[in-house]
Amino acid sequence: MRAQRWTPPSGHELTVLPAGRWWDAVRASESVGEQALKLLGADSGAVIQDRYGPLYWLVRPGAAEGWYVRDVRVLGLSTTTASYIGVPPAHRTTSPGTHWRIPIGPDRYLTDAVRLRGALVQAGGAR
Repeated sequence: MRAQRWTPPSGHELTVLPAGRWWDAVRASESVGEQALKLLGADSGAVIQDRYGPLYWLVRPGAAEGWYVRDVRVLGLSTTTASYIGVPPAHRTTSPGTHWRIPIGPDRYLTDAVRLRGALVQAGGAR
C-alpha cells in the first residue's frame, strides 16, 4: 500500500488521527525508543514523542505488518482494532506534552520499516 499525501495538523492543539490511512505508527517504549533513535541516527524519519515517554515512528501503511518485537506495538490498518494517535502541530518540537522529537519536514517523513525494525530489535536486546 502506498502512503497518501499528508501534512501535520495546523493550529496549537494535539489532533487525534487514525493510523493506517496516511501512515502506520510504530510505538516503542521510551527505553527501547531512545536506543533505537541512537542506532538509526540520520536514517530516522519523523518521530512523535508522547507526553508519557513512548516514541512513535511513521512508516508506510502495511510496512510493519506482522512484526513481533519486544516493547513495540504497530498501529495501523493491519491491526485487528482501530488505532489512533495524538499528532502535534508541526511547530511543536519541544516538551512539555506530546511533540515532534524529530520534526517532520520535506526531507524527513516516513522511516524505512526494515531499518526501523532492525534498530528496535537491537535496542530491545540491549536493555
